[in-house]
Amino acid sequence: MRQNFDVRGGPDQARANLPALRQVLADREIDGVFIPHEDAYQNEYLPDAHERLAWVTGFTGSAGAAFVFTDRAVLFVDGRYTIQASEQVPGELIDLEGLPQPGPFGWLSGQSLKGKTLGYDPRLMTPNAVSKLCQAGERAGARVKPLDINPVDAAWTDRPALPCAPVTAQPLEVAGLSSPDKRANIAKTLQEEGAEAAVITSPASIAWLFNIRGGDVACSPLALSRAIQKSDGTAELYIAPDKLDDSRRAHLGSEVGVYDETEIAEGLARLTGMSVSLDPDAASAWFFDQLETAGAKILRQPDPVALPRACKNGAEIAGTTRAHERDGVAVTRFLHWLAHDGQSGDVTEIDAAEKLESLREELGGLKDLSFETISGAGPNGALPHYRVNTQSNRRLETGSLYLVDSGGQYIDGTTDVTRTVAIGEPSGEMRRHYTLVLKGHIALAEVRFPPGTTGTHLDTLARHALWQAGLDYDHGTGHGVGVYLGVHEGPQRIARAWNDTPLMPGMIVSNEPGYYRPGAYGIRIENLQYVTEAQEIPGGERDMHGFENLTLAPLARDLIDPGLLSPTEHIWVDRYHETVLARIGPQLPGDVADWLEAACAPL
Repeated sequence: MRQNFDVRGGPDQARANLPALRQVLADREIDGVFIPHEDAYQNEYLPDAHERLAWVTGFTGSAGAAFVFTDRAVLFVDGRYTIQASEQVPGELIDLEGLPQPGPFGWLSGQSLKGKTLGYDPRLMTPNAVSKLCQAGERAGARVKPLDINPVDAAWTDRPALPCAPVTAQPLEVAGLSSPDKRANIAKTLQEEGAEAAVITSPASIAWLFNIRGGDVACSPLALSRAIQKSDGTAELYIAPDKLDDSRRAHLGSEVGVYDETEIAEGLARLTGMSVSLDPDAASAWFFDQLETAGAKILRQPDPVALPRACKNGAEIAGTTRAHERDGVAVTRFLHWLAHDGQSGDVTEIDAAEKLESLREELGGLKDLSFETISGAGPNGALPHYRVNTQSNRRLETGSLYLVDSGGQYIDGTTDVTRTVAIGEPSGEMRRHYTLVLKGHIALAEVRFPPGTTGTHLDTLARHALWQAGLDYDHGTGHGVGVYLGVHEGPQRIARAWNDTPLMPGMIVSNEPGYYRPGAYGIRIENLQYVTEAQEIPGGERDMHGFENLTLAPLARDLIDPGLLSPTEHIWVDRYHETVLARIGPQLPGDVADWLEAACAPL
């Protein structure tokens, strides 16, 4: 079993570790330190050795930040984690504030810290974040300074070892393009932008560029590493030597120099006098400091690999289509199980999560989960990023809703699907809310849009029906997804917050509107879909992009109120179910196939 349902973090952890950190601060004559959740690679999911925020505060969520001073501590989390943080963090030692408002830097600006010294680790923060921290510290009267050694690392005496999983090669038939060809394309981009080299700091970009995968990060097949790509197509890969055997070195080829990751500073020093592209939103301030010291000319530009990585080629789309079909078999078998065994009242959230994982395992080829399954019964489903553990585990009770958000990592694709299921007979209110969410999902699935449109432009479509009813949800509507890479991938996104990256052919995004009634239930419907080439619409004047669906699993037919759907929405649901039945049905055992036929019957 890949998931960990043990209770992690918690107030006792903070009570034990805060004094140790404060002792280090006192020994170094530092009055406070800023602790972001992010690690030096800006990963979403962190190796245990990089869980600094959790070690200090006891909070294990995937987003947050903290200030720890010698006399107080403040943790910042967003609305997804308010309840979790209140349970995991000792309130007598650590204050809780909002991550969006006021945010750590807004909060710092309002403090009186004249004569105080505030430290930060430049390896963990982008230069943009450092600039905001310094400005806020200046307004508070504090001296803000970079630290050579992270105080948390100095206090963390039993810190886990750094991961060192072996690297594997991504087959060409799945990658669709060889690493030399990818590097040649990136080199051309660098030449066009006047750069002689680019420092690539994102492990996901490195994995795509060199057609390699690793196992250093849970739920994401990444090898922690750094790279320098030159404008002549050659490259340098900085990675722990034990991760590469002879065959992997041969896979990299003679145009890729391989160095120990500890030698990255020397590699940056060799870029003296060169024009070097570096992403200020992805690379840490430490890289900028090193290049400035080396005398390089820094070009602040987006990671040149990010956009090509996001725009999947034909082989990647074909592979992820196959992966979603296989995954759909597992999810459909799970929904059948829920419709029978899951209705007993004896099944728990952990039981359901383990059952779904076991069905994915039975497929063969499951490399990992793409994230820890969100298995939320009743009021737990109203927490959009809920993580079940042995203490929070609830039964799937009659008269409630159950929300399950899950995904798998396969060599040819990454999946992410959410379904909401009624346990027992749903109420009219549940059916109404589910149908309003479904209307938003359909609107985003069917939209046609001109080139240059961003996810921000489309976000309202998924919310319109909810807004007309005075309802909404507080998370984004869609995130990018990789191919056997991260389940959350940029630069594209569908959300109210501005995103300036147009949706382009081959980009995979989720479509996941929702509704959450605190203390009662949560509803979310999520499919993955990819952007199609712009095509002519009969009678139209401009070519338009659209979305092609990837996810194949039936919707909750008993939660749909047909009277709230328009005729075109009726047609969409029936056609979607026809597709699910045609592609998934033949791969199911008889009893499950019979159930699916009924679940996909026309409205």
